[in-house]
Amino acid sequence: MVRHASPRLKPRRGRVPAVALAITAPALATMGVLVLTGAVSPGPAALAVLAMLAGAVLVVRPHLLDLAMVEQATRDMAGNRGRPLGTPEIIYSSMARAQMTAVQDMRRALEHRLADQTARAESNALVVDALTDPILLIDSHGTVTRVNAGARALFGRDGAGRPLSALLREPSVLEAVESVLTGGAGRMVQITLPGAIERECEARVTPLSQRDTDGAEVLLTIHDVTKLVRMERMRADFVANASHELRTPLSSLLGFVETLMGPARDDAEARERFLPVMLEQGQRMQRLVEDLLSLSRIEMNEHSAPTDVVPIPDLVRRIANGLELKAEAKGCTLAVDLDPALPPVWGDADQLSQVFQNLLDNAVKYGRAGTPVTVTGGVVAQGPASMPGSRRGPCLHVAVRDHGEGIAREHLPRLTERFYRVDRARSRQMGGTGLGLAIAKHVLTRHRGALVPESMVGEGSTFNVYLPLASDTLAIAPPPEAGSATQTPRETVMADADPDGTARRPDRTGPAPHSIRPP
Repeated sequence: MVRHASPRLKPRRGRVPAVALAITAPALATMGVLVLTGAVSPGPAALAVLAMLAGAVLVVRPHLLDLAMVEQATRDMAGNRGRPLGTPEIIYSSMARAQMTAVQDMRRALEHRLADQTARAESNALVVDALTDPILLIDSHGTVTRVNAGARALFGRDGAGRPLSALLREPSVLEAVESVLTGGAGRMVQITLPGAIERECEARVTPLSQRDTDGAEVLLTIHDVTKLVRMERMRADFVANASHELRTPLSSLLGFVETLMGPARDDAEARERFLPVMLEQGQRMQRLVEDLLSLSRIEMNEHSAPTDVVPIPDLVRRIANGLELKAEAKGCTLAVDLDPALPPVWGDADQLSQVFQNLLDNAVKYGRAGTPVTVTGGVVAQGPASMPGSRRGPCLHVAVRDHGEGIAREHLPRLTERFYRVDRARSRQMGGTGLGLAIAKHVLTRHRGALVPESMVGEGSTFNVYLPLASDTLAIAPPPEAGSATQTPRETVMADADPDGTARRPDRTGPAPHSIRPP
């Protein structure tokens, strides 16, 4: 049994005599009767009473001391005064000792329960703090009582103890909080948070089932839905653009058919004039549908990286050979300067053919007549930031350059969006669907690579393709000479596309990574 070395307590004043008197009361009453009947003389009776009282005090006092120890220990426990859990020094009273043991057991049980509740509360607090969505607890006065790390990051400070209106000046949110505090049901409101880039958010105001320890009655969570809103806008734009792209040639086609079935039924000259246009419009719709299906197939497999080994120089040369007649018709030359010994890449040959077919075809279409289209490349130490970190380097870099009108800075971040055209009329006139670069971007995303367009108005454009190598055994070679296609003019504007497909603002200037040659 554990005992304390603390000094013995004294029972409360008057308690020992009162208990002793209560114990000896029957004997005292008997003695009084004997004195009244004359059986015992008063003198001896008085001595006997004193003796009984003194004996009762001597017997009761130690037990009362033990009970006082139990009382004091219980008060210390209740007051949390730091008294150890050992049993106090109870010597005489087995009943007091049993009571003390029961009190200690109860205290241990309560402490275990309190420790469990404290650990659970701390765990819940850690979970709430780790949530990325900002969370605020608000009391009945509209004061923020607690926030998590997400809220601190959003507002740039710890808003606990401040009015909600000082942190979030959105009338719809403040109105929803006030409504819930007055007994209304939970509400959800759409808000736009200002900043360098505006963010679309959902603010949910939920009443708590009961007040928490800080007096909070309402839970406010803010969920960033900017990406969802943008995706919905892109979806709506895609449907609208696809419908428009199909409706335009279809309307034209139907108009010609109606004309040939009506007024020009027997007009051979009109037939000869209309049929080529109808064929062109039908082919335009066919190209659009094929590109849409191709894009859909690529997106379905975008999560799985290809595992075949593809030699890029041979693939590019085959595509260039197929475009020679088209280039000659425009007076352009196709010059492919790729070392056949360049290391291969992990890839899907058909999809990579689609990428370089689109890039070379665009270069021929949009290059000036009589100017060359060049394809150069090599191995670079590191790819652009839009590539996955584990695949950034070393990698193969292929640059397709034309000498056309160039593209203005503001258009570069959106070039890989579906149906986006810098010059809509010119693009349609040349037979473009507006999906070629979107397909190229998605193919390269699947290959864990990147497409980085560069352009200067009046000087032409360069489309840089970066692909992870199938072999990492490389040695660094000197940088390319000035003016080569693997370098970028100092003022050239570059735009990266993020892996999730979101175009980023131009943030790269200066020369591209230096070339590396295999040993």
